[in-house]
Amino acid sequence: MHKTAVIHPGAELSSGVTVGPYSIIEGNVTLGDNVRIGSHCVITGQTTIGRNCKIYTGAVVGSAPQDKKHSAEDNVFLNIGENNVIREYVTINPGTVEGGSKTVVGDNNLIMAYAHIAHDCIIGNKCVMANAATLGGHVTIEDNAMVGGLSAVHQFVRLGRLSIIGGCSKVVQDVPPFSTCDGHPAKVVNTNIIGLRRAEILPEAIRKLKKAFKLLFYSRLSKTTALERIANEIEPCPEIEHLVFFVKTSERGLCS
Repeated sequence: MHKTAVIHPGAELSSGVTVGPYSIIEGNVTLGDNVRIGSHCVITGQTTIGRNCKIYTGAVVGSAPQDKKHSAEDNVFLNIGENNVIREYVTINPGTVEGGSKTVVGDNNLIMAYAHIAHDCIIGNKCVMANAATLGGHVTIEDNAMVGGLSAVHQFVRLGRLSIIGGCSKVVQDVPPFSTCDGHPAKVVNTNIIGLRRAEILPEAIRKLKKAFKLLFYSRLSKTTALERIANEIEPCPEIEHLVFFVKTSERGLCS
């Protein structure tokens, strides 16, 4: 612990934790094994950070939600998993009472400089948020998704597994899994072929996804008709089942 760091006696620090110059660790914070806090960071609120996370200069983690309905007396939480890299000046807020009281960040994520994760967001595993990417409240990001730099994601939007959002995009509707999306507002560009291959998805499953995307986004069919044709014409596999479930459960509608 650097001599200039301020650590509340109520904070729980596990073995191997390091805290850099002028950082503040407030009460009710729990840091797992080998967490590394850089200089001038603030870790506050009812925040739990899992082992091996690295938090860089100026990050503010656990500060009050930017929500007018939030009260300082509200019992809300921020849970961050293991092996995450949180770069310079990132801000992450806990949940709100109305939204379930909890923001959750999974494991093995890279959150680049100046990114923001708002209240009640649920982030999966192995996701990437590039520089200055911004999530509104109640956003859900499934595993292995990537959000490009300077992109903004509207409240209550979902980003599907293995999807990629291009830089400077405006995302106002759900992004289907296995897709690449870009634009203002963001639109589906293609299936995420490179990401699927890197994830070692079987070639046959990739072929099925390409056909499903053609029916959903390029055939001018209604969503209901496209889903019926997928069910009748494409043999099921885990990736197709996940795509269909995501489409059926979309509340904001899909990127066009």
